Amino acid sequence: MPPSPFATKDAADGKRTQRIATWVLYTVLVALAIWIIRSFIPAIVWALVIAIVVWPLLQRLSSPKQSAARASVVALLLTTVVGLFVVLPFALLVTQVLREAHQLIHWIRDVAETGFAVPPFVAHLPFGNQITAWWQTNLARPLEGSPAMDALRGGHVATAGRHVGSLALKGIVHFGFMLLALFVLLRSGPRLAEQALKAVRRVFGADGTHLVIRMTAAVRATVTGLVVVGLGEGVLIGAAYFATGLPHAAELGLITAVAAMLPFCAPIAFGGAALWLFSQNQMVGAFAVLATGGVVVFIAEHFVRPGIIGSSTRLPFLLVLFGILGGAETFGLVGLFIGPALMTVLTLLWREAMR
Repeated sequence: MPPSPFATKDAADGKRTQRIATWVLYTVLVALAIWIIRSFIPAIVWALVIAIVVWPLLQRLSSPKQSAARASVVALLLTTVVGLFVVLPFALLVTQVLREAHQLIHWIRDVAETGFAVPPFVAHLPFGNQITAWWQTNLARPLEGSPAMDALRGGHVATAGRHVGSLALKGIVHFGFMLLALFVLLRSGPRLAEQALKAVRRVFGADGTHLVIRMTAAVRATVTGLVVVGLGEGVLIGAAYFATGLPHAAELGLITAVAAMLPFCAPIAFGGAALWLFSQNQMVGAFAVLATGGVVVFIAEHFVRPGIIGSSTRLPFLLVLFGILGGAETFGLVGLFIGPALMTVLTLLWREAMR
């Protein structure tokens, strides 16, 4: 006896309801898992970004039928290199600060007893008279009774110190978890990548796979553009530091390179160096640092960096710029890499729609 049409319809409706219930359950479970690990999502995203960047090197060091021990050794080696790349600059700077700590303590003591003398160049600045009057009232006399120092009393310095220490401790913990997640991703990288591509191909088809590949290329190009161009800016501006006789030029060049890896942050570093030269009445050196830094940053930020990122992702200049800046504003530092990846998706979807 053939099944009743109503029974067939009821069975189809039952299966559809089961699929919907299954997807709802999956969604709830995934959302719950994300909520549980929400504090560590930035560390996981950073690990994923770094894994994408070092992926070509991982493929060169790995073999198709390698043992689990070899995979662990390769992952540990790459994770160690990444950790040293981040830790060594900070370690060098902290070491230098500790070496100069006694001089800094004496300088702070002398300033507290005598105050800051008004630099001669201040009088030639716009509103120089007003700046000079404020400086003489707040900084040019012993700082013990200075109005500018009254705001620092009442435990504000101690509160700020505790806050900075808490942030530093949190950053160290997240950095450790990032390295751990990176090690796991690199050790299981080929297998995870294959599974991810299969899942994307099954759900979104060949177009989805192509989209994921282009997004990873965008992330890799963005990191290359930020790091390589930042190091180049640090070297060129650091040469100006050496030429002008700025103390600790190598350390300042390193600080400038790190700042230059973030869009439009290099002026803070070389602007501070120029200000110190101004305070020492080295006008020529200060203008040389400002001019060199301004030219280098203008060329790097407007031509070199967008060119490196745009050539790999086929993004126009404005989309590269908006992706970097908008991503950083929305997601923080990791948004520097998420933004261009999302702009790549937008560009691909637009080109597909125009076909």
